[in-house]
Amino acid sequence: MSSISRARGVWLPVAAWAVTRGVILLCVLRVLVLPGPDVTTDVSVIYQNWSEILKSGTFPLADVTWQYPPAAALAILSPGLLPFLDYAPAFYALILLTDAAALALFLRAGRRPGHRPAGAWVWIAGVALLGPTAYARYDLMVTAVAVAALFAAARRPRVAGALVAFGALLKVWPVLLLTGAAVRGRRARALWWSAAGTAAGLTLFFVAAAPGALAFLTFQRDRGTEVESLGALVFHIARQYGWDGQVLLHYGSLEFLGPGVPLVSTVALTLSLAAVGWLFLWRLRAGEPGPTTLCDAAFAATLLFTTTSRVISPQYMLWLVGLAAVCVTVRAGRQTLPAVLVLLATGLTQLEFPVWFAHVVASDLPAVVVLAVRNGLLVAASLLACRRLWVSTRGGGAGRTGPPEVVRARRPSDETTAAPPRLTGSAQRTQTPADGSPAPGR
Repeated sequence: MSSISRARGVWLPVAAWAVTRGVILLCVLRVLVLPGPDVTTDVSVIYQNWSEILKSGTFPLADVTWQYPPAAALAILSPGLLPFLDYAPAFYALILLTDAAALALFLRAGRRPGHRPAGAWVWIAGVALLGPTAYARYDLMVTAVAVAALFAAARRPRVAGALVAFGALLKVWPVLLLTGAAVRGRRARALWWSAAGTAAGLTLFFVAAAPGALAFLTFQRDRGTEVESLGALVFHIARQYGWDGQVLLHYGSLEFLGPGVPLVSTVALTLSLAAVGWLFLWRLRAGEPGPTTLCDAAFAATLLFTTTSRVISPQYMLWLVGLAAVCVTVRAGRQTLPAVLVLLATGLTQLEFPVWFAHVVASDLPAVVVLAVRNGLLVAASLLACRRLWVSTRGGGAGRTGPPEVVRARRPSDETTAAPPRLTGSAQRTQTPADGSPAPGR
């Protein structure tokens, strides 16, 4: 019976994954067509044009919509690995393979002591709820790298550090995975040195390989307030009362331009700085990290910066789905409710983009309500995740189950009593105590 249960534990999620991904593939291949704009043009037009420029030996220096760190070039050029397919189908095939690899990571981690298969289901549901946008951007590749880094952190800190650095050079945000990383101990040092060394080495490689590797640092500077962001709600409401601004394609996304926009953009940047300050305060006051601190802190930090950003593109939800899935994989975690809120927000994201995007751009009231609820869910998830992170690490690591993450070398006297050290948020080598109190996450 146990073998039958284990088989069901694998085949049920695999079957659900296959069905939902089949539908997504039909959408991106335009067999099924959703209402709204064609989400695949980013791949078939923008990515493909960038790939031709990159093949010429330079980054897209003349294109301000190129706002990605240099390793993004690898994702853009990756369809060349399948020369027997045209660019767009090859890209979707690689995204499908990456998606399958991420599912395998969740299923494997879910079978370990102290873990559960819930993370695989969050991943399956989250990508499905976002719909074809999940396969029409390269963010799923970045999220898979981040997931692999968190799962590798316990046993292979050098591998985890290298993956964090590579992810950050793909799309910056994976640097937030280090928010809750320990700073003391041999294995912690291995993580940090690996991340720093890999980041430095890859950056030097890309700078030497082609001009324009760091152009993204300035291309982001003059962005405004994108129509799906939290701050955009101010102008969606103001338009109901005669605000005379407009929505224009600006720096690769549809943004509000007009009176008051610079002020709202400044407020958004101020909120992001406030998030940095809160995370710094948390690090100062937190006790010793527990077995979920690494993933919980990464989830909370990414939520904060996504929610306060001047731009909340639909594909950003993939970042949150992946980190939420890691958090709920660890049985001791306390981020289940924020993870559920993220899933709800992801489902509403597909409704506002692409299905109702024309109505969002026009500030039609029903679409504005949907957008407000989606952004409200992100705010609630951010506050809850931060609260649970704070409570789980106060008072010297209260709420930990088992030994802390890799924070320092253990004393010789501990060798016979302590479980092997591990990094938070990843697989445990020993069974979590049954009575252990949980530790809270375009």
